[in-house]
Amino acid sequence: MTEVTSETVETGAGTARITWHRAKRARLVLAVGHGAGGGIEARDLQALAGVLPGHGVSVALVEQPWRVAGKKVAPAPKTLDAGWRGVWPALTGPGHPVISGGRSAGARVACRTATELGAHAVLALSFPLHPPGRPEKSRAAELLGAGVPTLVVQGGNDPFGKPEEFPDGDHRLIEVPYGDHGFAVPKRAEITQERALRIVTEGVREWVASLG
Repeated sequence: MTEVTSETVETGAGTARITWHRAKRARLVLAVGHGAGGGIEARDLQALAGVLPGHGVSVALVEQPWRVAGKKVAPAPKTLDAGWRGVWPALTGPGHPVISGGRSAGARVACRTATELGAHAVLALSFPLHPPGRPEKSRAAELLGAGVPTLVVQGGNDPFGKPEEFPDGDHRLIEVPYGDHGFAVPKRAEITQERALRIVTEGVREWVASLG
């Protein structure tokens, strides 16, 4: 059984919360933040927390202060970055290298702060390359500027950016066929929802193993 504990952390943006899923013999920490439209209950975050501790990776699910406070709307990017910076000392406390990760808005935060915080790598789940229907509003510079090994996991039908829209760069990309922004797949799809989540967890597990 994976040990699950929770702690609150005071940050410059308010009180954040970390839910730890600790590996028995951890060699790395994967810290993942949620998006602007949901929390750590997201299917991919829960799937990673269920799988990776068995492979030597402790998973820290980070709830931003606005979410802990019960607010419905995420604050400005600079406030999200401040919250992430505030929890970082607690993430590095165990002494293992930390992969900075997140889904959607959380992925943007991880990319923007990776070099500054000394992240070992970045995991970008459902990176919002642009607002839906607005490809000219590209956020590619954030992704390309991460400055550390980066893995993007993207749904094949993500309205915030399909895999083929992503620029070339120093990052890897795994596609979840038929997946939307939350990696949900239609019932008529050629893969099941279970298979879609397995693509996420297996892809991340293999990538983490390759980091050394």
